[in-house]
Formats: sequence, C-alpha cells, structure tokens
Amino acid sequence: MEKELTELTDQELLEKRKKNKSNDIMNAVILGVLIGIAIYSTLKYGLGLFTFLPLLFVLYAVNKWNKSKKALEEEINARNLK
Repeated sequence: MEKELTELTDQELLEKRKKNKSNDIMNAVILGVLIGIAIYSTLKYGLGLFTFLPLLFVLYAVNKWNKSKKALEEEINARNLK
C-alpha cells in the first residue's frame, strides 16, 4: 500500500515528482488513444456508447491525475523543497 504524501520523506517526495513527470507522457498517449477511439467511433458509427464511454473515462482520468499532481506540489511547496 502506498504511503500518504505527508508520511513520505523529502527525498521520496522529490523522487515521486520526478516519476510523475515521466508518467505525464504515458498519460497523454493514453488520453490521445481514447479520444481517437471516440472520434473514430463517431465518424464510423455515429453517436453511441463508444463515443461517450471513452470521453467519460478521459474526464475522470484527467480530474484524478490533476488532483494527485496538485496534492503532490502542495506538499512539496509546504515543505519548501525545490
């Protein structure tokens, strides 16, 4: 189980931020694929489940990733780390 951000050491926080930066590229690829699926489905079959399902997942994922990224940055700023 992953520790809470407040339980991490300063070094672990900085490593987590570095790891998150590399994960941003993978997240962008996943979101691009899901948006592509939604566009393809709309053009090929019209509006339907496969149009809205990927878009709903994109919205959920972006919201979750932004919250975790914001919480990490707030903890780093609270500890005055660079």
